[in-house]
Amino acid sequence: MNFDLTEEQQMIKKMMHEFSTEEVAPGAVDRDRTKEFPADIFKKLSEMGMMGLPFPEKYGGGGADTISFAIVTEELSRACASTGITYSAHISLGGAPLNLFGTEEQKEKFLTPICTGESFGAFGLTEPNAGSDAGGTQTTAKEDGDDFIINGSKVYITNASYANHLALTAITDVKDGKKEISAIIVPTSAEGFTIIDNYEKMGLNASNTTELVLDNVRVPKDNLLGKRGNGFKQFLVTLDGGRIGIGAMAVGIAQAAYDRALQYAKERKQFGKALSEFQVTQFKLADMAMKIELARNMVYKAAWLKDEGRPFTKEAAMCKLYASEIAMEIANESVQIHGGYGYMKEYEVERYMRDAKLLEIGEGTSEVQRMVIARLIGC
Repeated sequence: MNFDLTEEQQMIKKMMHEFSTEEVAPGAVDRDRTKEFPADIFKKLSEMGMMGLPFPEKYGGGGADTISFAIVTEELSRACASTGITYSAHISLGGAPLNLFGTEEQKEKFLTPICTGESFGAFGLTEPNAGSDAGGTQTTAKEDGDDFIINGSKVYITNASYANHLALTAITDVKDGKKEISAIIVPTSAEGFTIIDNYEKMGLNASNTTELVLDNVRVPKDNLLGKRGNGFKQFLVTLDGGRIGIGAMAVGIAQAAYDRALQYAKERKQFGKALSEFQVTQFKLADMAMKIELARNMVYKAAWLKDEGRPFTKEAAMCKLYASEIAMEIANESVQIHGGYGYMKEYEVERYMRDAKLLEIGEGTSEVQRMVIARLIGC
């Protein structure tokens, strides 16, 4: 058992820590207020070769592993969670299904621009009446000659405004009352495809969250991703990898909240001494540090299992569940340690709390993660 990062992983961690501190963090407050998408940051990440990090080099990727992806996601999220979720979704939801299930021709056509940063990665699963119950999909794709004609809508879709294409789920047939759900790659420029960007969110304000409306959108059958009828299964596999990204995001937010609390506790004087000298504060900070360490190790283990080609569904659910819940807990404690200042936007810790909340909901709620874990332990 070896807990050391490889030289390449250490290099990526150092590079991304410096980049996130110097390039991403300084504008995070303004982006949260203005809701401006961090396009310039992603242009730089593209130039650094980060946009296709875990994908094969033949498609313009970096050929790196899942732990490296987790490191990048954590560091970006530590500085700005909106940037972190944009990156995580780009890789784990946008690029991953194409890499996992796409034909060679589809990878060259659709994965390559994601790896090079020409297009952002996005993925269409959630619908107005199909959130945790993703099997409740109502979007349809009916055959018409060599094409599918798609009708329906998707909600809470990350990055779609900046994606040239995305994979989405649709019902391609109904047999004996059972839906045949398939995955189809759809260009966002297709006639009848509308992207609506007008959500008012609690947090992650600089990330792009959209509604998709498909009105008789015609795409060739060649855009079927993977095996027909396997769309739901494919997206469950995709979500397993995405949960590692959410776990890494949560660790980054928790680390940022802890760092702020520790710094403030050392500087803030009450009753003649620093807050950090009071045992009640020391115990809070000790618990925060311990939980971050546990969460990071859980994320790395799930990522390692994935890279080893071993089952990782349970570990991905565990790391996502634990890391997201401790991120909220630590953000809350950080606000508490800051007292009244913690409630003020200029101290930033209230933003960590707002941003962290989505992680208990997206890519499977905490309740769904517990269902997954319970099933896998034999309940």
